[in-house]
Amino acid sequence: MSTSVREVGNDSVSERFFYDIYPYICATVFFLGSWLRYDYGQYTWRASSSQMLDKRGMVIWSNLFHIGILGIFFGHLFGMLTPHWMYAWFLPVAAKQLMAMVLGGICGVLTLIGGAGLLWRRLTISACVPLPLRRISSS
Repeated sequence: MSTSVREVGNDSVSERFFYDIYPYICATVFFLGSWLRYDYGQYTWRASSSQMLDKRGMVIWSNLFHIGILGIFFGHLFGMLTPHWMYAWFLPVAAKQLMAMVLGGICGVLTLIGGAGLLWRRLTISACVPLPLRRISSS
């Protein structure tokens, strides 16, 4: 008799919440918040926010971060949502797992390096520091 990895009736409350309910809460908050921001606050951007587009370090860190994030996203998309029968004839399971670990690791490192560079840039370049922090640091 074959048993599934996740048998019906054996879910704990935390598993049910985090895997069945919480993703829908996050998606609802994301879409509702984006819609409300667009609808009510589209003219609230300040001119000082355009200072973040300063080119010092932005190109390399932003590209590393976005290439890594896109690689992780599409790796998860194709790796988890592609049925086994679609790639079984040309890609063995062991090769797929090795490819996922190597490419996922590379994309993860790119994301971490790019994110750390963007954070460093945000905290050290005065034009990128948020306005409340500029007021605190200048006094």
